[in-house]
Amino acid sequence: MAHDRYISPFSTRYASDEMQYTFSDDNKFRTWRRLWIALAKAEQKQGLDITDEQIAELEAHKDDINYEEAVAREKLVRHDVMSHVYAYGLQCPKAKGIIHLGATSCYVGDNTDVIIMREGLQLVRKKLIGVLANLADFAEQYKDMPCLAYTHCQPAQLTTVGKRATLWMNEFYMDLQEIDHQISQLALRGVKGTTGTQASFIELFNGDSAKVKAVEADVCAQMGVDKVVPVCGQTYSRKVDYNVLSAIAGLAQSAMKMATDIRLLANFKEMEEPFEKNQIGSSAMPYKRNPMRCERICALSRYLMVDVLNPITAGTQWFERTLDDSANKRIAMAEGFLAADAILNILLNVSDGLVVYPKVVRSRVMAELPFMASENIMMKAVKKGGDRQELHERLREHAVAAAAVVKQEGKPNDMIARVEADPAFGLTREEIEAELSPEDFTGRAPQQVEEFLAEVIRPVLDANKEDLGQHVELNV
Repeated sequence: MAHDRYISPFSTRYASDEMQYTFSDDNKFRTWRRLWIALAKAEQKQGLDITDEQIAELEAHKDDINYEEAVAREKLVRHDVMSHVYAYGLQCPKAKGIIHLGATSCYVGDNTDVIIMREGLQLVRKKLIGVLANLADFAEQYKDMPCLAYTHCQPAQLTTVGKRATLWMNEFYMDLQEIDHQISQLALRGVKGTTGTQASFIELFNGDSAKVKAVEADVCAQMGVDKVVPVCGQTYSRKVDYNVLSAIAGLAQSAMKMATDIRLLANFKEMEEPFEKNQIGSSAMPYKRNPMRCERICALSRYLMVDVLNPITAGTQWFERTLDDSANKRIAMAEGFLAADAILNILLNVSDGLVVYPKVVRSRVMAELPFMASENIMMKAVKKGGDRQELHERLREHAVAAAAVVKQEGKPNDMIARVEADPAFGLTREEIEAELSPEDFTGRAPQQVEEFLAEVIRPVLDANKEDLGQHVELNV
């Protein structure tokens, strides 16, 4: 590794080899050559003078790209596509005259970008399925475990540990739906010519529109994409980039929400992300177990959510095309996908090894439950002859006093003792504690988990069995 120049952390620390290859030069330029071969085959089929020998020559060199020649040529002519046309022609002397025939640079550039975005979305989708599978197992395991639920980050009522996980999963499921929508909507730019009018192909085929349309359909079929944009200028609409990046930025929002919840729960000592045997939590404080994975998810998610602002290029394109989209797009799209990949790698790791501390969860529930159970206690006392209005006021006074003991004196919640000692209630400690079973305060949370998994998540997992069982070891 070179240490005398900038290297993206996505390459060295965060993104997977698979996603890095998806956005690599090698994948891009190999796709260019596949597009040139597809174009030649389609044009030959419609009657242009292109021989089987020329196509065979192109096929023979589709993967052994002569990068040195292409780089040297680009320094001379300052044009990446024509440099690669030239380099390909050096390897294919018989076919060099028909490479890129009738096409503009965006034939390879834009069509390749769509193909690569589709590959990137499919990898994001695969990893998202893996995260959902891990969280489904977690939710099933903890569907019945009562825990504090919060509004305004203040204890409100009870939920269950598994039910909270379904909140994370539901947002990831929404992201999956949007990603699937974007995959289904991706369309190739096709064979459209310099300003989208197909004028050069009309010239090649002597005005025969049917043959031009057939060439375009043939190219799309060869590249495995069943859609082509209906109209375009020189480029496909850059709104496509915005829509795709918005979908994966939505995933970042969901990831940040889950990671933030886990960070807060780690502070409460209820739950932790995985912690390796030899992992160091702090250079100065050996006892610390910092939620560094979830902190990294939040950091990368912020980056990705901001990155989505880059493809405002759709609004700045003049007429059929200006080139101010190019430099921005090279960075924003690739690094957006690399960030999404990195986030999902950490999510896979975290969701595969979440640690719950049931006794801490229970103790925190029991510290608040006397407040939450006050109505049940009041109703029990009313059934024994108490006056509801009087008991309501006395409960309020006891709750305020008990809260003061907890907050001002740092002592345990003594509300049960206060109610037991108050003759107005006429309840024994056993009768009061009978109303303090946390499982009675979780509503339909366990059933909601079961229904959500059965009706929403399991069908997705069953339809994507090949994506289950993913495990990720993080580099740092």
